[in-house]
Amino acid sequence: MMRKGRSVSSPTGAGHDADGPRDDDAFESSSRSSSSSSSAAPFSHATTSSDDFDPFESFDAHDRAVGLGPSSGGQSGADSGEVTYTRLRRQPGERNPAEKASQEAQRPKRSLKGRALGYLSRREYSRAELARKLGPYAEEGDSIDSLLDALESEGWLSDSRFAESLVHRRASRMGAGRIVSELKRHSVGQELVEEVSAQLRETELARAQAVWRKKFGQLPQTPGDRAKQARFLVTRGFSQAVIGKILKGIDEDFPPE
Repeated sequence: MMRKGRSVSSPTGAGHDADGPRDDDAFESSSRSSSSSSSAAPFSHATTSSDDFDPFESFDAHDRAVGLGPSSGGQSGADSGEVTYTRLRRQPGERNPAEKASQEAQRPKRSLKGRALGYLSRREYSRAELARKLGPYAEEGDSIDSLLDALESEGWLSDSRFAESLVHRRASRMGAGRIVSELKRHSVGQELVEEVSAQLRETELARAQAVWRKKFGQLPQTPGDRAKQARFLVTRGFSQAVIGKILKGIDEDFPPE
């Protein structure tokens, strides 16, 4: 059955009218127009919306467009109302300053005697040295002398033990001159200073030889070497008589000065 006004065949190909497009071309064009109209609807709606969104636009640009980020005028996050957070980096084991201040405020205040016992629990102190340490913490009504008297009577504080401790720490490396000078600096009594000095003089040569052997080990060959070794022993607090015996190679004992 043939339709009126259409040819069965055409030299240009099947499905063409004599003076118009093919049927399938018309169908495709109508399909494209209908699909474009239907797909344009959501985009046209998005265009009229306050939230412009271009699928190829970056997230930052989109946020700026809707007022969620810094504006293009270069305003900072604080000016645009954006809340920013920073984290302070602390060293391992370091406490938060606020937490540290709170703990120190809650810590009970140490008494002057408690502070003195804390010092004496670490090492021996002379009476004069401990008085200097406690001075900045004494309040009105505190008597440092009375406290030191009590500590001496209770056996916590002793100049004699301090001198013995100092000799024990210094004797293997220092001469009698340096140790006696340090005792005087700590205001130890003169009688105790003379006792310690006599004790050190008895072993002065042996101790000086041990220090010299560890540092040099051989007698000086030139005047320059001799002066260098002598200066070293003088700075360690050994006497000139002892230094002269060592640099001459004399090992025998000698009477204390």
